Amino acid sequence: MIDKRPVNLDIGTIKLPISALVSILHRVSGVALIGAIAILLGLLDYSLRSAEDFAAAVACLDSVPMKLLLLAVLAAFIYHLMAGIRHLVMEFGFGESLEGGRKSAAAVIAVTVIGVVLAGGWLW
Repeated sequence: MIDKRPVNLDIGTIKLPISALVSILHRVSGVALIGAIAILLGLLDYSLRSAEDFAAAVACLDSVPMKLLLLAVLAAFIYHLMAGIRHLVMEFGFGESLEGGRKSAAAVIAVTVIGVVLAGGWLW
């Protein structure tokens, strides 16, 4: 049997549903958190060497680029946590329908935005 359906190999033109985007971004945020842990543990190690290094680490954390990095890490953490809770709830059988998946994906994004705004207010 010869299949004559068109094949779209350009992934940039495929419109993914919001639930698929939330799932993919959940994995991306997990990978980003692994990298962030390495950076933050390095900073912790540096701050524990001496009192002068601790003061330098505090000054580094007070800079705008580091605050932006911390905000990005907090955003990834909040998103990963909310999407993880969504997946756990779906494992228990709630929100498995197409409409339920859309609503829970939108809720993850909304709660993440609120959390990031609150985290930004806390950092500054």
